[in-house]
Amino acid sequence: MSPIIDIYCHIFPDRYFQEMTRAAPKLENIGKRLRGVTKLFDLDARFKEMDQFGDYRQIISLPNPAIEDIADPKVGLTLARIANDAMAELCRKHPERFPTFAAALCMTDIEGSVAEARRAVEDLGAGGILLYTNVAGEPLDDPKFEPIFATMAELDLPIWLHPVGTASMPDYPSEKKSRFEMWWCFHWPYETSVAMVRMVFSGLLDRYPKLKIITHHLGGMIPYYDGRVGPGLKVLGQRTSDEDYSNILPSLKRPHMDYLHDFYGDTAMFGGGVAATRCGLEFFGADHVVFATDTPLGPIAPTIEVIKKLELAPDDQRKLFCGNAEKLLNRKF
Repeated sequence: MSPIIDIYCHIFPDRYFQEMTRAAPKLENIGKRLRGVTKLFDLDARFKEMDQFGDYRQIISLPNPAIEDIADPKVGLTLARIANDAMAELCRKHPERFPTFAAALCMTDIEGSVAEARRAVEDLGAGGILLYTNVAGEPLDDPKFEPIFATMAELDLPIWLHPVGTASMPDYPSEKKSRFEMWWCFHWPYETSVAMVRMVFSGLLDRYPKLKIITHHLGGMIPYYDGRVGPGLKVLGQRTSDEDYSNILPSLKRPHMDYLHDFYGDTAMFGGGVAATRCGLEFFGADHVVFATDTPLGPIAPTIEVIKKLELAPDDQRKLFCGNAEKLLNRKF
């Protein structure tokens, strides 16, 4: 059995949580949820669960909320540094548990975030960075964010792309908030999908063809709507009268779907959905799917069982469990 590298695992280092709570004492709904997940804080409970799965390791990152949504740029960058120092310390103390981490940034300070990404990778041993699908409501394809993509292409390390959004985004124009947690269940996959396609249409992946981007929850909606995204968007602009999109697709070096297949998807599907996982695997291919559980917010054992139920060839199963993580992170496990 190959090692299992769980590439998308969340944690709250103590000092960071204390500073975050001081900066944003009212975290509302998502704060209530996170405070109740003890394994975000309790390493003993976390390790006890990890021990059930043999040679199993976690690549750690912060959970929501996004730093940009809770703090101004100066405070936010300080929070990011605190988080990265704390995660790096956890990796040093427990290398057999946490091989590396995805660094936190505060993207409302672009220059500071570029410097922090370099510090985290070069000085602290980070395996890449965590970005959210929007930056305090602004799209990632805005040109002002391009320096961070250029930096990660140069460093040849991945970007963990995490959806973001809250109940303040209503389901219907007549309402003031999203109800029944639809913002979490459906808006997050939508956020991921929009961010991916807009990166493609903005030409970002032509300018930085070496970018490696891990999309949470198997690419959001993209694999399951490939007809609408592929043939449906080949007629881009024909549904729009007040903007001219006629040059978008001709300006790309490849068909737009080719770029979407180049993203990586993870298996964090909350332990269900063999059919959905198979769909994502068929879309991205065995070379572009990585094992992840979203633990402790998502389950470990059921996610492993989903992969086993796919009955993959041994080589492909190893790619999912650790081989693709090795390729992304430029290291052996």
